[in-house]
Amino acid sequence: MPDVSFLQGLWFVLICVLWLGYFVLEGFDFGVGMLLRAAGKTDAERRAVIHSIGPVWDGNEVWLLTAGGATFAAFPVWYATLFSGFYLALFLILGALILRGVAFEFWGKRDDPAWRRRWEWALIGGSAVPALLWGVAWANIVDGVPIGPDGEYTGTLFDLLGPYALLGGLATLAIFLAHGALFLSLRTKGEVEARARRLAARSAPVAAALGIAFLAWTIANQADRGGVEAVSAVLAAGAAAALVAAALLARERVGKAFAATSAGIVLLFVALFADLFPAAMVSSTDPAFSIPLAEASSGDYTLTVMSIVALVLVPVVLAYQAWTYWVFRARVGAEDFGDVRTPIDLLERKYAEPARREEERTKTGKTGKAGKAEPTGATGS
Repeated sequence: MPDVSFLQGLWFVLICVLWLGYFVLEGFDFGVGMLLRAAGKTDAERRAVIHSIGPVWDGNEVWLLTAGGATFAAFPVWYATLFSGFYLALFLILGALILRGVAFEFWGKRDDPAWRRRWEWALIGGSAVPALLWGVAWANIVDGVPIGPDGEYTGTLFDLLGPYALLGGLATLAIFLAHGALFLSLRTKGEVEARARRLAARSAPVAAALGIAFLAWTIANQADRGGVEAVSAVLAAGAAAALVAAALLARERVGKAFAATSAGIVLLFVALFADLFPAAMVSSTDPAFSIPLAEASSGDYTLTVMSIVALVLVPVVLAYQAWTYWVFRARVGAEDFGDVRTPIDLLERKYAEPARREEERTKTGKTGKAGKAEPTGATGS
């Protein structure tokens, strides 16, 4: 394959970082969404589950938009082959993400059990489908898909659903589920927290088993293609160790277990990116039809301008997102939403409570500390 220049390698790494940010942050969003009805048994508890990610879920999705935009600008040939070949799969993911976003907004609009139940299942499905299909997609990208000599995808949707790819999808589904259960344990209190801890303890070992099986198969595929890549193998071993650590820590050390699942997600996908490099797309039809990263790239001028813009703006975005997480760091529980049925109730609570306190202060100022009427300057009537 042609040599990769510094700027091409840099933007391959930056695109990898964007995907990692998306999977770590949106990964626990997917997990929390899938666990909505399992962790929350009442409307108040489910509102607490939704509010645990309510302030951040849409910001986490920006990482996906940025990753797609950066791929389009830096490696247009990669983008064209990937998005045209995976069109139906990506359409399913997009539809699920749209349904999920609508479910967040519509769930609390009506105080009707049937209405809420429908949107709860929409949220669960809208979280599970992307969690599954992202694993399927990246397993195919690394293992290879039917690509012809003209760089066009020549397969169908069903060609993307081989055993290895499906195992990759099940692995990401299970890992994101455990990741979300651990996040929910850190962001909630009361019965919701206790339930989330139990779910984390049960799901983390399953996630570790599926993740290790997928990584082992990935390394075996490398051996079949001509030899194991040392960097990818070391990263895969690190990911497996992190997932095992999460399974061992999930019951008692939730914070450390969440850090372990985050590390496991990062190392797993870095291992996949290391396996892919220096190709952009791998052809399962004929290795000669694979698309090298250097040939999929934009020109140096474009990559230079992109680098300058990223250097200026990325720290701002990171600072803003960190500030958002800091502001909304408090735990939430069912007791915080016991009398809240719709967003109107939240507004009434927000504005009615300060008004009531002001009224009490005004009344106290007029009557005195003891609650007795003070002289007003009149001597009698």
